[in-house]
Amino acid sequence: MATGHIPSYVTQADGSDYLFTFMVVFTVALIVLIGVAYFTLHSIPEKMAHETNHPQFQLVGILALLALFTHNGLFWVAAILVAGFQFPDFAAPLRAIADAIRSLAPQREPDPVVAEMPVEKQDTTAPQEQ
Repeated sequence: MATGHIPSYVTQADGSDYLFTFMVVFTVALIVLIGVAYFTLHSIPEKMAHETNHPQFQLVGILALLALFTHNGLFWVAAILVAGFQFPDFAAPLRAIADAIRSLAPQREPDPVVAEMPVEKQDTTAPQEQ
């Protein structure tokens, strides 16, 4: 008569434990889902940089990997910031200025006398006397 009042999750005489089986499957599935969410979270900066064809894509990837392996959130925040903002190109105006100055200079032809002079080879193995 007592067996009629026992809940279904209590282990039966044949050894099958449905609650334990469910908890094992649930725990394994939860661990896999947490791992997928963790790796997806850490790949956000790389996805952002890849979609915008960011010039510092490799830097973002390195920072994301450092954050993944060191569990240091500062690297991940730095990767998000680098992926989210474009740094100004300071070299482009300087290149434009150099090209403009180069185009203003008179174009000279090479001096034929200097071009025909033989170049003396120096012996670099022996010390030179002065």
